[in-house]
Formats: sequence, structure tokens, C-alpha cells
Amino acid sequence: MQPFVIAINGLKQGSTQFDWRADAKFFGNFENSDILDASLDLQVQTSRNTGYLGVECNIKGSVEVVCDRCLENLTLPVDTSFRLSVKFSAAGSEDGEGIVRTDCGDMEIVMLPEGEAELDLSQFIYDYVCTSLPMRRVHPEGECNPSATRYLNSEETAEDSAAAQQSPFAALKDMLK
Repeated sequence: MQPFVIAINGLKQGSTQFDWRADAKFFGNFENSDILDASLDLQVQTSRNTGYLGVECNIKGSVEVVCDRCLENLTLPVDTSFRLSVKFSAAGSEDGEGIVRTDCGDMEIVMLPEGEAELDLSQFIYDYVCTSLPMRRVHPEGECNPSATRYLNSEETAEDSAAAQQSPFAALKDMLK
């Protein structure tokens, strides 16, 4: 069995726990991932009853992304969780994909076609880790690359000033004074 996939047919009634790790290789499988490296521990608890599967996943660890300010690598902590309520339907989904996701408060409802053998949690894990990260990813004050911050804080150069004077909008600046 590959990581992050639950074999539904082989899952016993009651509760089962899985312990997985996600690293850079996992995030490399997703296009345009902002995550460069990761060290995440996943604890997945399943509860199986007839016609129902409950999944609770806790994710803890850290990921490495690019700092928005200095473009150096930045390590961010991750501590997130999600709950899924998996139900089986004879109809399946309208688009033929198999999995239908619906948000329902603190848990997502996932509809799978009856007889589905596996539940792949990879996309769920990726989505929840990415949404747990802050929108603005920067080092704490004073920890950015000094040469990058020096460049960002530098005064306007003579070349920039000459280019601004040649701009057709330069005359409008004088009107503000």
C-alpha cells in the first residue's frame, strides 16, 4: 500500500490508526508547490461502520518556503488537522470523478462510489498544509538576508531619478507641490 492511501476494503470495523511522514518528495508531486522541504508527522485515525468511514488527521511539523521579503529559505511550523466523513453512494458523482467533496462546518463530507477500494488522502493533506500557512511568509524582524534588506531599504539611485524625470508623468509631480 502506498503512503497516504487507505485501503477501504481491508479496513476492519471500528478504529484504526495510521502514522505517516510527509517530506519534500511528497510536496514535489504537486505542481507549483510553494513548499520546498517538509518534515511532517501525520496521525490518521479511522472509524469504520457499515456504509460510513470517519477520518481524523492531525499534522504537525515544519515546512520550508521562500521568504516573501528576502527570497531566502524560511522554516514555518505546521500544526493543523482535518476531519472527513466518507459516505458511499451508488450514484457516484455527476462529473464521473468518483470523489465529491462538500464542506460541512468542522468536517468535510466525501462521497465515494460504492465498492471503491481506496481513499487517497494526498490531496487533502496537501490542501490543509498549504491553507495552514500564513498569507505573508517572512522572517521575523531582523532575520532576513542583510544584503537583500539593504537593497530594499536603499535610497533612489541617480539612474532611477533621471529615468523618473524623463517620464511623461514627471510634470504631474510638480502639480502636487
